[in-house]
Parts: sequence; C-alpha cells; structure tokens
Amino acid sequence: MGVRITPVNRQPVHTSNLFEMQATSAETNVANVSASLGLPVKVLTKFVKDSAIAAFIKGELRKRNMEFEGPEVEQGGPWGYRHQFNIADSGFGGRGPRVLNDRAGEVGRTLAASDFDIERIFGEEGCQILHLSGLIGALSPESSKCCLELARAAKKYGTLISFDLNYRASFWVNREKELREIFTEIASLADILIGNEEDFQLALGIEGPEAGGSDIAAKIDGFKGMIERVKAAFPNASVFATTLREVLSANRHLWGAIMLEGDNWYVEPQREIEVIDRIGGGDGFVGGLLYGVLKGWEPEKWIQFGWATGALAATMLVDYGTPADEEQVWSIYKGNARVKR
Repeated sequence: MGVRITPVNRQPVHTSNLFEMQATSAETNVANVSASLGLPVKVLTKFVKDSAIAAFIKGELRKRNMEFEGPEVEQGGPWGYRHQFNIADSGFGGRGPRVLNDRAGEVGRTLAASDFDIERIFGEEGCQILHLSGLIGALSPESSKCCLELARAAKKYGTLISFDLNYRASFWVNREKELREIFTEIASLADILIGNEEDFQLALGIEGPEAGGSDIAAKIDGFKGMIERVKAAFPNASVFATTLREVLSANRHLWGAIMLEGDNWYVEPQREIEVIDRIGGGDGFVGGLLYGVLKGWEPEKWIQFGWATGALAATMLVDYGTPADEEQVWSIYKGNARVKR
C-alpha cells in the first residue's frame, strides 16, 4: 500500500502546487468493487509503525469496507522504511498522463508469507479468491517470494488464484531470468490469468497477437490466438482475460475486452468511453470480473460486469471504481446515463 498524489483540475505535475492524496495499490483497486458491493475483503500488507501515512492508509481502507492485516515495522530513522509515493496527473486531450514512481525504501518490498497466518486465512477463514498483481510480484526478491508462497498455499487449500501480470519493465531490470521463472510458476498455479499483449509476451514469453491491421475483427482474432497460446502453456487455468484499449485522447478511449472461460469465448467489442483518469481502469475490469465469479453468475456476465466496472473507474479521480450498487454498473453497461431520482 502507498499513496498517490494528483494535481487538481487535471493539470500536469510540473506546473501544479495543489495536489489531492489517495491511498492506492493495484490489488486494492481490484478488491474495491467487491468491497463496495458488500462482499468481505481482506488486504494483506505491511505498515510503517507510527507513520502518519500508514494511519491515512488504514483510515482509507476502513472507509472502503476493507479489512487489513500485517505487521508494523519500525521506520528506522529518516532513511529507513516508508510507504511509496505515486505522483501522477490525469492528462487532458492530447496531453497524455504522466506517472512518476517513488518507491525507494518502500516497506512493501519486505513482505514475506511468514508475516501472515496462512493456516487461519486459507484454512479457517476460507478465502475464496487470492488476487495477486505482478507489480508486487516484481517489487523485490522478498515480495516475489511472498507472492509465490501465498499462491502455493492457496492452491493447497483449494482457494482460487487470480493473477494479473501487470508487467513493468523498470521493475524487471537485471532480474529478468529470476522473475520469468517466478511468474511462470505463479501462472501455472493460477485459475484466472489476466494480462495484455505486453504482459503475456514479456512476463511469460508467449508470442503476442498477430497484427490485424485496422479491422477490429482481425485484431480480436489476433488476441484470441495469443490467449490460445497462453492456455496451451498454462492448462491449469480455466479463465483468461485481456482488455482492449485504444486511446483516442486522454479523455476518450475505445474500451473492450476478451475472455476465454473453458472452451467458450466472450467478447465485448470496443465502445467509446469518457475518461477522467485512466489509471485503475484495468484493475476495475478485473474487480468486476472477480465479483461475477464470487457471485456465481454465468461467465457471460463476468466480462460484461468487468467491462462496466472498468469504465466506471475511468470516470473517477481515484484509481478505483466504487459502484453504488449493481444497478449502477449494469446501467453503465447498457449505456444508460439518465438521471436516477
């Protein structure tokens, strides 16, 4: 867990002197959909003891209906541990968003599976889905090992494992061989695999989609071919999904998705959506998909709900979508933006 600071009024970072702060992480962005709609969510993390930023994060998670657990570590002085800062603007029109990661000394880099009571979490509390992001998976050797050990434990207890690859080149520098092996094992344990073409190619070594020109049907066929190759390499998984995003401007995107469940394809063709802030849209999609899985819906509804919760996240200045209720999400999916009184 860390914080993001964002300039107000969609201004760029380098010209701004007024910022808003939020608590954020890829995993909580995903979990926020289920937490908002009343399902129990627990965040496994680590805090800096007596840190005002840690207190802010805890307060924000409580507001978002999320439980959390994890040890608190001493800061260790001015050059010790802290929570990461993510400094990002939202872009506007032809000016794309810019993101600056400041993660030196991040306490999350020290995460270990031994920080948590795995027997209780998986064996007694009955966690239904463990969701992992490739961001924390690549953050440090310690956090990589933590994710792998949690995935192994989840598999042992029969918990579904969701893995969003979230490849970031800067995290992989000088660790390519090590991380490829770790990500490959986690993917081999996963039940639900999510990623875009870059994620599957660079994190797992899967050949990407063939160029489909400007024809959207050809592009979708190319992505289906890539997912088929992922399925052949990781047969343990039963669900594979990727979003389809085309950026028209910082404010307007074409948004779609593809999912393979078993042998059944589900496609949400790209539709134009309005964007206030794009960061977290992919996490919003995953959050909606996992909510559908947890609710026991038919697979067709998983991708529909995920498409809509991803589109919802793009309408918010924070990194996550917070649906008021299921009806609001389905209204977004149906294109119904009329006032509700």
